[in-house]
Amino acid sequence: QVQLVESGGGSVQAGGSLRLSCDFSGYTYINYYMGWFRQAPGKEREGVASLDNDGSTSYADSVKGRFTISQDNAKNTLYLQMNSLKPEDTAMYYCAAASPSYYSDYGQYNYWGQGTQVTVSS
Repeated sequence: QVQLVESGGGSVQAGGSLRLSCDFSGYTYINYYMGWFRQAPGKEREGVASLDNDGSTSYADSVKGRFTISQDNAKNTLYLQMNSLKPEDTAMYYCAAASPSYYSDYGQYNYWGQGTQVTVSS
């Protein structure tokens, strides 16, 4: 069973930076599809960044140029570097994963972490 554990959230002033980490365990990390999502109070969950198993990345327009998704295969860890943070980035951030077969069949993630809170003050 895949387990995802996020860390690195916190409170920061606008313009600051945070790096979120997602520790992956349970199966071989390599070749999984990985992503970061966020959900603010009263809003729907939205995709922030994704990392496909071929290494390609994609970002929501709202974070392009400010956030970077990356991975360390040796540590089975996914990262989200967040720079130039804005108050509207305040949300619970979730890590997600999918095996190649599941993503191929359904085009979505089937494993989720518990989330880490990011709060950006103006």
